Amino acid sequence: MIDFITFCDYVGTFAFAISGIRLASAKQFDWFGAYVVGVVTAVGGGTLRDVMLGATPFWMLQSSYLIISALALLFVIIFRKYVISLNNTFFIFDAIGLGLFGVVGIEKTLQFGFPMWVAIVMGTITGAFGGMLRDTLINEVPLIFRKDIYALACVLGGLVYYACIQLGVAPSLTQSISAVSIFVCRILAVRYHISVPVLKGEE
Repeated sequence: MIDFITFCDYVGTFAFAISGIRLASAKQFDWFGAYVVGVVTAVGGGTLRDVMLGATPFWMLQSSYLIISALALLFVIIFRKYVISLNNTFFIFDAIGLGLFGVVGIEKTLQFGFPMWVAIVMGTITGAFGGMLRDTLINEVPLIFRKDIYALACVLGGLVYYACIQLGVAPSLTQSISAVSIFVCRILAVRYHISVPVLKGEE
């Protein structure tokens, strides 16, 4: 039986892979191209995190992440009429992946003995960097560089995680609250058009 953080890792992988494949389909990529985008979206942030932590990238230690990404491609192929036609499909799956991966990044960094502030940074990288690579591959301006609250949602989730630890909240509940806070922050930011001020150049 898998633990909660592994469950988050697998569900986040599936959600992020779908978000990448969904956007690749909009760009008329073939199946293999869409799969590549899905894999990069799913493992990109975690790979950078592991390299910075001095660990072997997680997907090189077990094939489950590549298999889950393949299942995500199969899901989009089978239900393409529903997935592709719904404009909010990408957004929902991306927000789910962001929340779950943010927590996974925090957990793994703490296991390596780093302080909480490093864990928050690594959680943000885990959650946001895969999406940045995805957007780069499909020739879009990465969400992290736009005014939408994206990476900052992971930072908020990290602060919530830290607050829960200080309050003595149980680990599994802390992880759940942190993931939900990232997801809700992202949803509310888009729903109510809450954004970071744009840095303007000369007019």
